[in-house]
Amino acid sequence: MARPKALAEGEDVGGIASDRLRSLIERIERLEEERKALADDIKDIFAEAKSAGFDVKVLRQVLRVRKMEPAEFEEQQTLLDLYLRALGM
Repeated sequence: MARPKALAEGEDVGGIASDRLRSLIERIERLEEERKALADDIKDIFAEAKSAGFDVKVLRQVLRVRKMEPAEFEEQQTLLDLYLRALGM
């Protein structure tokens, strides 16, 4: 597939400002790179926690709970308790 010809600085194509479009695309690309770097950092921290003897599944649950509103957490705990009792656990 042939590569499209380069546009002159500030040239519009079909009513689209090429400089603005390029700027938006490049910003998105930079943020995606940052997101990947952050995800890698988080993965490393989970690996560190695991090697220190922490249960990664439980850590993820703790993180999820910390994001909740207290009332939402209380409701989920109440339902969990109810369901477990209903199952005889």
